[in-house]
Amino acid sequence: MPAGTKGTIFTVFSTAYAVGKTLIAVNIAAELARDGFKVCLADLDLQFGDIRYYLKLEPEMTIADAERAMQNNPNEVKMSNYLTPFHSGNIHFDVLVNPDLLEEAYNMDISLIRTMIERLQLEYDYVIVDTTSTFSALNLSMMDLSTIIDFVGLVDFIPTIKNMKRGSDTLKELGYDDTKIRYVLNRSNARTRIDASDVEQILGKHFDYVLPNDFMTAQKSIQFGEPLVQKSRDTELAREICRMVDKYAKPGTEEEQDKDSKGGFFSRLFS
Repeated sequence: MPAGTKGTIFTVFSTAYAVGKTLIAVNIAAELARDGFKVCLADLDLQFGDIRYYLKLEPEMTIADAERAMQNNPNEVKMSNYLTPFHSGNIHFDVLVNPDLLEEAYNMDISLIRTMIERLQLEYDYVIVDTTSTFSALNLSMMDLSTIIDFVGLVDFIPTIKNMKRGSDTLKELGYDDTKIRYVLNRSNARTRIDASDVEQILGKHFDYVLPNDFMTAQKSIQFGEPLVQKSRDTELAREICRMVDKYAKPGTEEEQDKDSKGGFFSRLFS
């Protein structure tokens, strides 16, 4: 990338657990890399992140090692030394892996993590951030930095829908512009008596992307540690994720918005 150019940050977020955030984040990263972009995938579910297990990685370094190095010599740290490469056919991207130990995750400095992501933004075309399902200070900091927030939800149970509504309202209250948030419905054709159009009416938003329910393809992808956009590209789920990425990566679409996006709770709190 030209010196001083900032890459695009996507944060994948939800207010519910087990909605497919990690699968979506991994496959967005894989498809962008397949398209020839330089991509880094950051696992910021610090305590229970699954990216290393999904991709069958054996990291020598983690985000905790990078943080310790930055505490000692912040200006000398090269983030490339703390990334784990992933390779599959013509797909190549780097991963910032979550800590090995729970006690490391508890004590990490949010400001240093933010600095890491900002440095990666200068080195990569795209930085994809996988998060926990909470409005934590770390997640808010990442959403402040992001060009796009992929807000993932399901329509399976009333509590899940209620949490999605509260999350949508909270994002609005925190000052995030509607153009920054993409509503993603996962497992859209799962067996449920709840209609997606009813959920859209509750949210007051239309789903920007609708991903089909395909448990077998997702399970196979995780079992073999391969992004489904690589090994199961002919499935409807892979095709929809590819269409989702196409809208991001084509000039003049989502990623051309302001990459220095401001606003949000965290930036106002610490400004």
